[in-house]
Amino acid sequence: MGNPSSKKRVLSGMRSTGKLHLGNYVGALENWVRMQEQYECFFFVADWHALTTDYADTSRIKENSVEVLLDWLAAGLDPEKCVMFIQSHVPSHAELHLLLSMITPLGWLERVPTYKEQRENIKEKDLGTYGFLGYPVLQSADILIYKADFVPVGEDQVAHVELTREIARRFNGFYAGKRAYVFPEPQSLLTPTPKLPGTDGRKMSKSYGNTILLTDPEPTIRLKLKTMVTDPARVRRTDPGNPDVCPVGDLHKIFSDKETMAKVNEGCRSAGIGCIECKGWAADALVKILNPMQERRKKYEENPRLAWDILEAGSARAQKISGATMDEVRDSMGMSLNYEPPRGSSK
Repeated sequence: MGNPSSKKRVLSGMRSTGKLHLGNYVGALENWVRMQEQYECFFFVADWHALTTDYADTSRIKENSVEVLLDWLAAGLDPEKCVMFIQSHVPSHAELHLLLSMITPLGWLERVPTYKEQRENIKEKDLGTYGFLGYPVLQSADILIYKADFVPVGEDQVAHVELTREIARRFNGFYAGKRAYVFPEPQSLLTPTPKLPGTDGRKMSKSYGNTILLTDPEPTIRLKLKTMVTDPARVRRTDPGNPDVCPVGDLHKIFSDKETMAKVNEGCRSAGIGCIECKGWAADALVKILNPMQERRKKYEENPRLAWDILEAGSARAQKISGATMDEVRDSMGMSLNYEPPRGSSK
C-alpha cells in the first residue's frame, strides 16, 4: 500500500524517557509542529527503543510514554493534523524488524557512529546486548513500514537514515520480484538544530542533569538560570563579556527578540549589565514561550485518559497502514498468510 495522500509522508519518534526539555523542543518538537501543516506526519512514542538502554527497569515506561505525549500536545501537535501513536501497540514494527534483521550484515550495525559513541559514554549500563546492537534495524522498520518519504533528523542522525536506505535497497534486491521495489528509500530531512546549552554549558541532556523542562514553573526556571554558567572570561562585574561564547547568550539567540538581543550585545560587551540581569531577561523569554504550553498541558494532566485515547486511536490508524505494508512484504517474500495450492495439485 502506498501513500494515498497528496502530501509527502514524514515519520519520526521520541524515546519514552518522561517529561521533555528545551533541547527536545528546539531539536525536534518545534519543527514537528510546523511540519504537521505541510506533510502527512506519523509521530510515535518509541517505548521499545527506550528498552535498548533502560531494559533493567520498566516500571515507569508507560507513565513516561504519557508524559512525552502530554508535552507533544502542549507544544501544539494536533491529533487532527498528525498521527500520534505508541510503538509497542503496533506489532507490525516488531515483525518487520525481525525480517529485516535476517538480511542486515553485522558489519553495517557495528559501524553506526552512535553505537560506538554510546558504548563508550554510557559506562554505568551493560549495552552489550543484541537489542542495543540491532536498534538501528528497528529504526529502519519504523520508517519503512510507513513508506515514509522523509525522516527529519539532525546531522548526527543522517547515518541512521542512510542505513535504512541500504536495508531497503537490500530487501528490494532480494524480494521485489516483478515490482520495481517494495520499499521506497527515505530521504533525510535535515532540520536546523540550534546550539542549546544546558545549565552547566554542556549540551542539554537528562544524563547530565542540566535540563530546563517544558513543565518547569517560572520560579524553577529563574532559579536554574541563576546558577547557569556564563562567559568564563568575565570574572568581575566590571569585566566586559562576549555573548558569543556564553551559554546564556546562546539561549538569548534562540528565544529572545531582536530588541532584547541588542540590549544583551551592547550591555554585555561594555560591562553595562551584569550576568544576573542578563539571565533574568533570558528567563523572561523562556517563561513567555513555556507558559502557553503549560496551560495547554493542564487540560490533559487533569484527564490523562484523554491523552491515552489519542495514542490508542493513533495506534489503530498506524496498525492499519503498517498492516497493509506487511501484507505486501510477506507476499514479496513468499510468506503470505494465505495459501494458494500450486496449479494442477489436488485440492
